[in-house]
Amino acid sequence: MSPYAMSMLMSSLAMGTIITLSSSHWFLAWMGLEINTLAIIPLMTKMHHPRATESATKYFLTQATASALLLFSAAMNAWMTGEWTIVNMNSYIPTTILTIALAIKLGIAPFHPWLPDVLQGLDMMTCLILSTWQKLAPMALLILTSHQLNTSLLTLMALASAIIGGWGALNQTQMRKIMAYSSIAHLGWMTLVISFAPGLALLNLTIYLMMTSSMFVMLMALNATNMNKLSISWLKTPTLAASMMTGLLSLGGLPPLSGFLPKWLILQEMTKHHLGALSAVMALSALLSLFFYLRLSYMISMTSPPNISNANLAWRKKNNLSLINPILIVLSTMLMPITPMLLM
Repeated sequence: MSPYAMSMLMSSLAMGTIITLSSSHWFLAWMGLEINTLAIIPLMTKMHHPRATESATKYFLTQATASALLLFSAAMNAWMTGEWTIVNMNSYIPTTILTIALAIKLGIAPFHPWLPDVLQGLDMMTCLILSTWQKLAPMALLILTSHQLNTSLLTLMALASAIIGGWGALNQTQMRKIMAYSSIAHLGWMTLVISFAPGLALLNLTIYLMMTSSMFVMLMALNATNMNKLSISWLKTPTLAASMMTGLLSLGGLPPLSGFLPKWLILQEMTKHHLGALSAVMALSALLSLFFYLRLSYMISMTSPPNISNANLAWRKKNNLSLINPILIVLSTMLMPITPMLLM
């Protein structure tokens, strides 16, 4: 792709998200989401492969459906209340339709099936954008309207996302599908707490973005798209393989890594609201996710692939990592010491 076209598309992506984040009017927020969707479609199809075209088509259809539902809920709310402002969503039917529209946008269960299939057909850089940047605008709208949405519906979707996100990745071997199910599970935790403490949902989103970004950057550096390629990564770059193992355990929420911090605070918030049974089910669903992260960590660090050559070590290529990767690795694994500051 031409650098000029790429710069224009990336600028459009940034502009669409910024328009949605800074808007107080539903029509402006909808317009930002549409710019966002239309800007990423060419990035998806730049590989000129049938799988990429299929992914772009699926993504376009699901996002168009979600946008139509969002505009319909905003128009219905304007008809009932006479206002187009985002913070004024008081009617039951518009808020329910809005919740479903944003759930489709984000890939929250039970509206999740498009996400693993779409990610599987894309290159790693587009997967990174889809898993991180594209979550910002819909999540911002969800946080803005969280006090007016149906808490029971959000809790049910959060529970389904956490269980499906953990269960769905158990039999996967492709890294992009595993990261998609990881995204679904993390979105479940954010959706669960968003009605009770939007600040905690924002903290969870921030840590999720850092962990996912570092994981995709490491996968791109190792050129690992499945578990078999991941198992020989320690022969090429041992330091990066060790960092990836730590990052995977952090994604699973294992203490004392950064991924444990939001889960701990969310479970604490839930028990404060006397939702002990729900907290227990969410904690058990986190064990499902932790299982497949442990399996991946085992593949990276403790398995030796079949080797027919006489050499003990594979050729080690020069690392093309930027400065951003060590920073992301540190942030995604070592944020636990700031917990007392957050609790204060």
